[in-house]
Amino acid sequence: MTPLSGKPDARGGSVTIRDVALHAGVGIKTVSRVINNEPNVATATAARIRASIAELQWEPDAYAANLRRTMTRTQTLGLLLGNVANPFSATIHRAIEDLAIHRDVAVFASSLDDDPDREIAAVGAFVRRKVDGLILTCIAGSQAYLGELIPEKMPVVFIDREPADLAADLVHADNVGGAALATRHVLGYGHRTIALLLDRHDIWTARERERGFREATAEFGLPESSTVIVRDLTDQAAAERAVLELMALPTPPTAIVSGQNLITIGAVHALRRLGRHHDVALIGFDDVDLADLMEPGISVIAQRPQEIGVRAAEMLFETLDGVARMSPRRVVVPVDLIPRGSGEIRPH
Repeated sequence: MTPLSGKPDARGGSVTIRDVALHAGVGIKTVSRVINNEPNVATATAARIRASIAELQWEPDAYAANLRRTMTRTQTLGLLLGNVANPFSATIHRAIEDLAIHRDVAVFASSLDDDPDREIAAVGAFVRRKVDGLILTCIAGSQAYLGELIPEKMPVVFIDREPADLAADLVHADNVGGAALATRHVLGYGHRTIALLLDRHDIWTARERERGFREATAEFGLPESSTVIVRDLTDQAAAERAVLELMALPTPPTAIVSGQNLITIGAVHALRRLGRHHDVALIGFDDVDLADLMEPGISVIAQRPQEIGVRAAEMLFETLDGVARMSPRRVVVPVDLIPRGSGEIRPH
């Protein structure tokens, strides 16, 4: 057999892919998979093969381009999420890791906590660590800073929220459609005095969900005087206080649409505290742990964080693999209505 060209070994011959395979204790096909950055190779095995490649100084002509590309990467990704403790973010994190580990790629994750300074600092930290790509949730008013901060060839995919002043790949849930679906659902049960509880207004998803709410109330011909929108509820306690105040109004809402899961939990606490959880309808955007064990169960518009994470990781790896795109891609992931009881309460 004529060996593929490589650097001479200590005996004066050429190092071949077979030599690398023997040195690493694997088959030739396994070496080839690692060189071509293909999945289904155990992390420890891939590391052992790369160590053999480095020790033997093997760089055959047929694989040189792929080898240089692979060996100059850090095999790491930077992931910035809203809050890694939130079940929604945690599921996205796990989905991305599950894809990355099959490519021998490690994921560095950080929490955004809806702080613009934290966003910029986290991205800067990722870049200093020379990650191969970024998957980001954003909160800063503009993401134009990325043009100067990150290397030109570093791919970026945004998740959950649309970036401002920057054209980039984006994966997000159907926020407008989901909020409209939730609102139509309670309106369909006869409610005509309805409240919407939202996160901070500077968050893109909150604005999108408000847009969906308004579209649905307009479809039903509901006057603005019959709706109440409470914004800037930053945590569960703030949402609980807001619902207590709403229920004290002369004409309180008979139905509540919650804009995110922590707000939903706060609303549940308030309604149960008042003994109103069986006569005020409640439907939340994003699912809540143990929602089906409550009495009544909490009706929700469930996002698909697993799918969001998978789609974002696939888009990033496609770019790293050299798949050319004419323009940035936007993927809108559908949502699911899960009726469990709270959203199906009719007005008294």
